[in-house]
Amino acid sequence: MNVYLLRHGIAADKDDPAFASDGERPLTKKGIKRMRKAARGISRLAITFDAVLTSPLVRARQTAEIVATALGAESCLDELPELAPGSSPNQLLSALSSLKEHEHLMLVGHEPLLGEFAGFLLRAKNVSDLAIPLKKGGICCVEVDSLAPGKPGQLHWLLTPKQLRLIAR
Repeated sequence: MNVYLLRHGIAADKDDPAFASDGERPLTKKGIKRMRKAARGISRLAITFDAVLTSPLVRARQTAEIVATALGAESCLDELPELAPGSSPNQLLSALSSLKEHEHLMLVGHEPLLGEFAGFLLRAKNVSDLAIPLKKGGICCVEVDSLAPGKPGQLHWLLTPKQLRLIAR
């Protein structure tokens, strides 16, 4: 199975008084524009995703919708509460246990959870031992034999949002 970890695009500032909570912060106009270009880059990778799962927070949901639309994968889009900030890699892994038959699984969420989950899939003993930080709009691919504990996964690639936008050209 290949697990693709995609961090949400550029969002409104945390301190913006227009939003009552962190979960309501949307992508900015610049974030939407850049994410659309990055999504075209992802589509050029020619991966057919079995599922695109997103955090319930607005900025992640918007990012997932942009990518799902670019990939023609709107029917594969679903929300996963364990992708929200405050979740742990163990909680996320548990929530994904029913998806073990999937070949290509995209998870759209937030730092530090995504970076910690990448390290977890690579089987670092503690999430603090290895985290793969993702830039806003960045993505990585980790191949695992299964989502169950066992053999360490392998990091296949890590792309910044700028690299995705260049691929889109």
